[in-house]
Amino acid sequence: MKIRIATYNIHKGVSSFGSRPRVHALKQALAQMEADVFFLQEVQGRHDLMAARHAAHWPEQSQQDFLAGDSHHAAYGMNAVYDHGHHGNALLSRFAIASQTNQDVSDHSYEARGILHCVLKTPEADVHCYVVHLGLFGGGRRRQTAALIEAVRSSSPPEAPLIIAGDFNDWGNRLSELLRMRLDVAEIFDERIGAHGLGYYLRKLMGREQLLKGASSPKIKPARTFPAALPWLRLDRIYLRGFTVDSAEVLHGPAWAKLSDHAPIVATLQLK
Repeated sequence: MKIRIATYNIHKGVSSFGSRPRVHALKQALAQMEADVFFLQEVQGRHDLMAARHAAHWPEQSQQDFLAGDSHHAAYGMNAVYDHGHHGNALLSRFAIASQTNQDVSDHSYEARGILHCVLKTPEADVHCYVVHLGLFGGGRRRQTAALIEAVRSSSPPEAPLIIAGDFNDWGNRLSELLRMRLDVAEIFDERIGAHGLGYYLRKLMGREQLLKGASSPKIKPARTFPAALPWLRLDRIYLRGFTVDSAEVLHGPAWAKLSDHAPIVATLQLK
């Protein structure tokens, strides 16, 4: 079974500069991706001020429902709540969403963060999906990653296919190896490079040998996704278990920079 996915920090549906509404353009952009499942961050569940100020360009529905339309089911994890609204993570899926939970992993009151966990009923297997948006500070990200590892271990069977995707804010790339070791996941671009050759298996073997010797395993290099106009920092990630990767790419350039400060990652996966 093939499944096409995308992860995207949509910047609350407004432009990076000037905070101009971009929700309708975002919906068109998502349609062009033709993804079965979208992992979205900074989704505006409600914003009364923007709705009043830009009534002609701001949908009456919540962003997750507006972007889902008639083609996708929507799940929303409300994280940041304020007087005039709230925002959080969302998952849009062509497959039925059997269950959804949102876990608060906020490290302090100034950065509300959560892990949205959804179980998708696909024709061949239940797929566990986790939408994440980690904090801006290293210590908080380490604690949130520990919470993510515990959440995955406690909420999905050890052999279940799973996808963890979102904005990890991990520009130093300090979390990939930990997630790989604790959850047996592969970062999507690392997996893509080795899916069709001997190099992947050599790296896995080398990683095990180095681990036994107390050394770190081969370095994982996720894609550059921020800023969208000229991506340099490796902030957005997709981690997999139970899938191989047919294709993966970052969509960036001037057109995408008008929609969000992050570039989306789109990938086609094959269930093992």
